[in-house]
Amino acid sequence: MPNKALRILIVDEQHFHRMKIERLFNQLDYFRVAPAQSLEELLTLVEYGCEPFDLVVVNAAIANGALDWLGFFLNNPQVHYALIYDGEQAQLPPIPGCAQQKVQVSHGVLPDLGTLVQLMTVVDPPMPAEEQPWLTRLYKQQQG
Repeated sequence: MPNKALRILIVDEQHFHRMKIERLFNQLDYFRVAPAQSLEELLTLVEYGCEPFDLVVVNAAIANGALDWLGFFLNNPQVHYALIYDGEQAQLPPIPGCAQQKVQVSHGVLPDLGTLVQLMTVVDPPMPAEEQPWLTRLYKQQQG
């Protein structure tokens, strides 16, 4: 069951891209999604936000080479996880193994549903059955 309190920020210059990604998150039952259309908006929201973003999904090209994405996300306590997409177009170097847990790069023009499902297993891992009271009750009813 998705954590409905997760804060997700989507950053892309194209309104259509932001909406498409937001709809994918909505399909996965995540609705606390904020859109931003520029690097300046991203920096402002992250720097002055009162609580951290659980996930930032950003088009790599938006920085136009003006920002070291890996350094920004790895050293920023206001961002727990990041997905940088269109990484091939932006010529991003490979992410070192130790950083791949927090920052992932997709070479796709836009992330697809499969990419987001895989990402969310890291960002919002499913609770074990014993920590889900409704599932435990259902299991006991079936056993009993």
